[in-house]
Amino acid sequence: MPNKWTDQRKSIAYWRAGTALAVAAAVTCSPGFVREAFALKIFGIQLWGSDEDKENEVLNPVKFTVTLNTPGADSKLRDSLEKSSLLVAEPDKPASGDLGLLIRAKDDRDRLVAALYENARYGGIVKITIAGQDIDSIPPVPTFNTSGPVPIVIDVTPGPVFTLGTVRFEGEVGGHTPAEYGLVTGGDAGSLAIIRAGNKLIEDLKSESRPFAKLTKREAVANHANNTVDLTMVAEAGPIAATGDVTVKGDRAVDADFIRRYSRLNSGEPYSPERLRKASDRLRKLGVFSSISIKEANTLAPNGTLPLTIEVSEGKFRYFGVGAQYSTTEGAGLQGYWGHRNLFGKAESLRIEGAVTRLGEASTVQDMDYSAGITFVKPGIFTPEITFTASLKAKTEHPDSYDAQTVTAYAGFAYDFNDYDTASAGLEVEWENTEDAFGENQYLTTSVPLEFVRDKRNDKLNPTQGFRASIAATPSYEALNGTIFSSLEGSTTGYLGLGSDDQVVLAGKLAGGVLVGGGSLEDIPTTRRFFAGGGGSVRGYSYQEISPYAANGEATGGRSYIVTSLEARVKVTETIGIVPFVDAGIVSSEITPDFSDIRAGAGIGLRYQTPFGPLRLDVAMPLEKYPNGSSFGIYAGIGQAF
Repeated sequence: MPNKWTDQRKSIAYWRAGTALAVAAAVTCSPGFVREAFALKIFGIQLWGSDEDKENEVLNPVKFTVTLNTPGADSKLRDSLEKSSLLVAEPDKPASGDLGLLIRAKDDRDRLVAALYENARYGGIVKITIAGQDIDSIPPVPTFNTSGPVPIVIDVTPGPVFTLGTVRFEGEVGGHTPAEYGLVTGGDAGSLAIIRAGNKLIEDLKSESRPFAKLTKREAVANHANNTVDLTMVAEAGPIAATGDVTVKGDRAVDADFIRRYSRLNSGEPYSPERLRKASDRLRKLGVFSSISIKEANTLAPNGTLPLTIEVSEGKFRYFGVGAQYSTTEGAGLQGYWGHRNLFGKAESLRIEGAVTRLGEASTVQDMDYSAGITFVKPGIFTPEITFTASLKAKTEHPDSYDAQTVTAYAGFAYDFNDYDTASAGLEVEWENTEDAFGENQYLTTSVPLEFVRDKRNDKLNPTQGFRASIAATPSYEALNGTIFSSLEGSTTGYLGLGSDDQVVLAGKLAGGVLVGGGSLEDIPTTRRFFAGGGGSVRGYSYQEISPYAANGEATGGRSYIVTSLEARVKVTETIGIVPFVDAGIVSSEITPDFSDIRAGAGIGLRYQTPFGPLRLDVAMPLEKYPNGSSFGIYAGIGQAF
């Protein structure tokens, strides 16, 4: 006989998964929905988060042992059950008293039932005993022998895998068909697949500017005679509405009109949940709010529009920090910065920073690299899509290829066409004093940097899918020598995650550029010529070691370059990964790259995932080293190599 999920049957001996209402339980009890808190402790020092030992202190602790028996379960189901059971996952975490142990066991049963439902096992049986007693037969105030760990035995009989039988969409679902949502006869009948399909159906209805769309019925009937689940979904679409008045709450120092305008939620435009999500992301990226939520009114306004409320909580505007990096080829580096995120009340940011590098690599203090700069950014300067940036930076650097002191002033605008396309243009003036293979020279260069970027990565710090591509042109005029030249560059990075949990991520990078015009190479400013090598380029070689060389053995830099990298980012645990990689690059003195001198490096890296991005440690060797060049390189930093 078929039975509905809305019916429940308990027995003293077991709990049958096929007779319990578990669609909601599958969501709330699924491991993916369990919130986890984390803390960071390095070398025994607690940096943030609560101390784990204090959190785990319980009154009247009762220790226990757990045995999980899953006869007939495949490895995937066994893994799902183990992850769902908190008793199995936390065997060293004692319960608070005998009653606490019983409560945890009953909660575990609900979790295991939900896991069976997720895997379409609606005829499964879950039985849990504590000290030999079934948990349903234990009195409300239990007493266990706690002279030793209390034994808990969990027996799970999975039962057969159910498939979808008849699937019907009814009500105001319009032209939507079940197959669009992966619901087909003979297909996956897991509870999460059904929940996701229902949620996606409502999302699609809301994307048609129907803010009050809802499921009025989601009925699944499990038929144990033929191991199928018949599914019926009924939806109510509701009225079509446009965005109404937008109210801002919680603003104090940030201007409310700016918040409203920058959100780009314009009254009269069609209502769209995606538009609300993008508005929330856009405001969050300003960095001035600790929390943002956009709430919809429960009813339409008299004019038929939907009023919205943007609720914000402002964070701390002033900040400061320090950073560090290290490589055997470039030495150590230290950075410090101070900033203000809301300088004039409309999320304008000011950042002052300084850095010293080549620590341990340079023989004297004068040979170290120094930099200092100040940057001002004003978002939404004319329209919400336009950002203005102005900066002044000074730098002295001493790589093996040259010595240079530069002062650079820049002002420019960036325009966001959409969520992933950005174009920028600006004016840059740079004074430069250098000593390189051509002797000591000074340059005064005025440039117009132009760039277009398409960024479709799913995560900026640790991408697993998508790509980022850019093209740039920088027409320039060097006034002291009367030289006109331009650099043209392009780059792309791509990411492909393999496995259900992106266990392996293949990452690739290809970049290249040419310098056109300029007469002789000496007439082009040293820092505008192309070099390669180092942690951000071809690992294993020293910083800017890859270059054409003059007769005296000094690097000159080149007019063209191509660099490429390939990594396999393998997840060993949730926090630790290994990354074998290969980098290669060429730099040529001609506009057309000379492929006769390709330099490549190979190595392996270690990644440790933290809340602020992965910590990176790479070791690489050049496959064909230069005479007296570097034999290996070790690089450490925060974030992926690209």
